[in-house]
Amino acid sequence: MASLSLVLGALSLAFAGRPHPIAGEWITQDRTAIVLVAPCGAMLCGHVARILARGANVPKTDIHNAQPALRHRPLVGMPVLTGFSPKGSGWGGGRAYDPKSGRSYRSTLKVDGDGSLRVTGCVAFICQTQHWRRAGNR
Repeated sequence: MASLSLVLGALSLAFAGRPHPIAGEWITQDRTAIVLVAPCGAMLCGHVARILARGANVPKTDIHNAQPALRHRPLVGMPVLTGFSPKGSGWGGGRAYDPKSGRSYRSTLKVDGDGSLRVTGCVAFICQTQHWRRAGNR
């Protein structure tokens, strides 16, 4: 546990001076997964760190992916946020992948005043927003 704190502390320092550091673990709005957001090169990315949903019908692989060759990749470790860079008071220019639909969306990230992560995905001019909570604030 101490090593995780050191890593997250280092990530916070890496983003010093950038808008709203968001590195760390986030629980998705539907509470089915934890996504670890961290630097990936000069960008910011996120991958599924843990599946919280339980049951026989909960997929363990990316079964809804539009590319049949990717349908067997495990959900844990799968990238779901890619290519974000600082933009205004948040992060933009990235893509959010939704394993439930198998679709990817142009996306922005921003930490709201209540500490939640606002994840907004858009297709053309139609956008939807989810609010994720830090994993420590279950």
